[in-house]
Amino acid sequence: MCGIICYVGLKDAKPILIEGLKRLEYRGYDSAGLAVQNGNEVSCFRELGKIASLEGLVNDRPMKGTSGIAHTRWATHGEPSVENAHPQRDQMDNVFVIHNGIIENSYILKKQLEKRGIAFRSETDTEVLAQLIALYFDGDLTDAVRKTMGRVEGTFGLGVIHCDVPDQIVVARRGSPLIIGVSDEGHFVASDVSAMVRYTNKVVHLQENELATVTADDFSISTAQAQHIERGTETVEWHPEDAELNGFPHFMLKEIYEQPHTIKNAFRGRLEPGEGVPKLGGIMPVWEDLKNCRHMVLVACGTSFYAACAAKYIFEKLTEIDTEVGLASEFRYRKLNFPPNTFVVAISQSGETADTLAAMKEAKRKGARLLGVVNVVGSSISRETDGGIYNHAGPEIGVASTKNFTSQLTALTLLALLLGRHQHLSLTEGIQAIRALEALPEQVRELLGQSSHIEAIAEKYYHCSNWLFLGRKYNYPIALEGALKLKEVSYIHAEGYAAGEMKHGPIALINPEMPTVAIVLNDEMHEKMLSNIHEIKSRKGPVIAIATQGDEKVRDIADDVIEIPPVLDFLSPMLSVIPCQLLAYYCAKFLERDIDKPRNLAKSVTVE
Repeated sequence: MCGIICYVGLKDAKPILIEGLKRLEYRGYDSAGLAVQNGNEVSCFRELGKIASLEGLVNDRPMKGTSGIAHTRWATHGEPSVENAHPQRDQMDNVFVIHNGIIENSYILKKQLEKRGIAFRSETDTEVLAQLIALYFDGDLTDAVRKTMGRVEGTFGLGVIHCDVPDQIVVARRGSPLIIGVSDEGHFVASDVSAMVRYTNKVVHLQENELATVTADDFSISTAQAQHIERGTETVEWHPEDAELNGFPHFMLKEIYEQPHTIKNAFRGRLEPGEGVPKLGGIMPVWEDLKNCRHMVLVACGTSFYAACAAKYIFEKLTEIDTEVGLASEFRYRKLNFPPNTFVVAISQSGETADTLAAMKEAKRKGARLLGVVNVVGSSISRETDGGIYNHAGPEIGVASTKNFTSQLTALTLLALLLGRHQHLSLTEGIQAIRALEALPEQVRELLGQSSHIEAIAEKYYHCSNWLFLGRKYNYPIALEGALKLKEVSYIHAEGYAAGEMKHGPIALINPEMPTVAIVLNDEMHEKMLSNIHEIKSRKGPVIAIATQGDEKVRDIADDVIEIPPVLDFLSPMLSVIPCQLLAYYCAKFLERDIDKPRNLAKSVTVE
C-alpha cells in the first residue's frame, strides 16, 4: 500500500526522492517523509498529508547528501500524523526505517522492548523495526536487519539507513514488493518501477525473504539465512512519459483515453487472423495440460475481480471449460475440492495483491495449476505461476483502475479463444472473433468522441446521492464495475445489479432522485432490458441507457442515451465499460473530488 523510494549514488538525493514520492503517491497519501544522509549526519523531515506538503517543508531546508530513503503512507497502525509518518527512528535517532506492510506481532515485540527500557514515540508497528535493528546493530547493518527479520511476523518492504554506516542502504522484503533500479549514476530501490523509470529501465526484483545491501557502486542480495544470491537485471518496457499527465488534467482521464492503445498492446503480435487462433507464448510451458483443462477458477480482487466475472461468460461462450470466479480475499476460507487438471488464474494489475497471492498459495496446496494475468513483469504473481499472460497496459497511476480492466479482459479473451479453437470453435468463428478484436481499438476511439455528451449527462445527475447500475449476462459485471468506479472517485453511493434481480429488492428504491444506468444492447438480452427500463420509468426513475447505435426503442423511453458501436456480444463489455468510466470521472470532477487520489484508497493492496 505505502510507497517506498531509496537512492544512493552520485547525485543529490533530495530531489530524486521527492520526485519518486510524487510518482508513488497513488500508493498512499496520508503522510510522507524522507531522510537524507551526509556522512554520519541524517536530516529527516516528515509531514502530514500529501507530497506537496512535504515538498513545501523541505524546499528551503539544507539537505545535503547523495543517499536517502523516502516514504508515502497509507495508514494501518496508528492514525495519520507527523509522529506516525515514516521514516521511523530508534530512541537514539541512529536508525531510520521506511516500511510497507504490517508487523503482526508488533504489540508483543513492543512490550518486550519497553521492558528493556526502550521508549516509543509513535503508534506504528514500524517503530518496532527501528528499535529492534538498533538493538542488534554492532557495526553490520545488514546483519542487524537480518536478525530483525527473524523476530518479526507479517509482511514488509523495508528501507533502512544508519548514522554510523554512510552511503549504504539495506532493504528487505517479505510479502511487499521491492525493486532495485540499476544505473550509471547510482542505485534505486522502490515499491514499483514508476518511481525510477525516469532514471533507469534496468531492474532487479527482490524476492521473498531476501535482503539487499545497496551502495552507489553495487548491490548484494542475500537470503534471510545469509546465502548470497546472484541475479541479473531485467529490462522494463515502460517509458518516462507513461507516468506523466501529458496535457490531461488527471491520470484517470488520460488512462481512459489510452485504452485504444492499451487494448491493441494486449493483443499486439498475438493474433493469427488466417488461422483464427491467438499465440500466447507465456502459457506454452503448461500447454499440454491446459488444452485438456475442464475446470478453471478465476481469482482476483476489486476491478480485476469484475474483469474475471466478465471473462467467466466469455469462457462459457468460447470454450467447454467449467469456469468459476473466486473473490481472492475469501478464496482461502472455502472448502476447495478441485477436479483433476484444474487451473487457477490469478488476475492482478500490480501482480502483488496480497489476497490474490494468498489465494494462489491455497490453490497450489490443493493441487491446482496456476496461471497469471498481470501487468508488471517480474511481479510476485508472475513468478509464482506456472505460466501466464502480460497484458502490457503500461503504468497505471490513477488509483481507480480503467485501462487495466480492458487490457485484462482482452488478455483473458485471447486465452478463451485459444482454448476454444482447440476444442469446438470453427475456423470461421475464430477468424470472426479475431477481426472483431482488431476492430476494438478504433471502436473505443469512436466512443471516446462522445465524452462531451457524457460529461453533460454527468452534470445533469452528479448531485444525486444514490445510483443504480443494471446489466445482464456479459454486461452484468459491467454494472458492478460501473458502480464501483462511481463510488471510488466521486464518493456517491451506487449499486450494481443483475437486472433480473431488480424486482427482488432494488425496485423499492426507485424514485425521481435516483438515476439508473441501464446497459441495453442489441443482443439476446435486449427485450428483457427494455422491460426493466419500463419498470423504472413507470416509477418515475430517470434512466441513462448505454445502447447500441441506432436503437430507437431505447431512445424512445430512456432519458439519456449513450451509444456504442455494434460489436460481438462477448466483446461488448470492453465498450460498455467506457461510458461508465467517463460518467464516474465527470461526476467526480463536478463534485471537485481528488480524482487520482480518492480518500482512504491505495493503488496496490499489499496487505491483507
